[in-house]
Amino acid sequence: MALFRSLQAIPLKISLFFCFFSGLADAQIVSVDSLKRADSLFIAGDQVNAARIYEMALAEGHTATDPMLLKLASAYEQQNDVPRLLYYLDVYFERHPDDVVLRRMNDIASANNLSGYETDDLNYFYLFYRKYGLYFLLFLLIPAGYVFTVLMLKLVRKQPVFSRQKWIFFAYLILLLIFTNLPEGIQSGITSHDRVFLRADPSSAAPIVEVIGRGHKLSILGTKDIYLRILWHNKLYFIRRDNVWII
Repeated sequence: MALFRSLQAIPLKISLFFCFFSGLADAQIVSVDSLKRADSLFIAGDQVNAARIYEMALAEGHTATDPMLLKLASAYEQQNDVPRLLYYLDVYFERHPDDVVLRRMNDIASANNLSGYETDDLNYFYLFYRKYGLYFLLFLLIPAGYVFTVLMLKLVRKQPVFSRQKWIFFAYLILLLIFTNLPEGIQSGITSHDRVFLRADPSSAAPIVEVIGRGHKLSILGTKDIYLRILWHNKLYFIRRDNVWII
């Protein structure tokens, strides 16, 4: 009897399987059609409605293309929505680090009294890392590989390896690991509300240390429940996650 019921359930499972993928395909078709319509509206000069459709597609899970990010930035520049303009430029910058984009964001932010977009040494280091980090990492791996090979040959030949050589090699690997992972472990975000509370602790009962406006860029160092640990003017604070557009 149990076997009979299992056999009866197979056609139902197959039907549900095909219905699911059919619905997924339909959703993708609708999304593609919507994006084509948004492109047409953008070309026709109706950037407001084009931006609305683009963002609906993104909310549905569609991956933003580079042209879409630039069109959204252009649309919000036309609407004088500076925070959203900077957000889409920053997302584009994450994909394509470029000095021109960095300076453009800095100029826009300076004209609107927004912080976090300064062309300082830290941002230029990040720009350098994003553009040339892979090549620099490969350059650093060459001496590490050479020293590792020498140490392994000494161990195979049962030659003495001094402790200082081991510690120097270990310290070099630690620095290499930090260089590889530290910039990738730091996220950025842009405040999305007109009144954003910075707190000393991740709790609504914690005192409000400062109130900042919409459009400021923050460095995100970690999370604690619904709060983000952020760096603001070289000080650590906590901010609600729903008050930030994470880049």
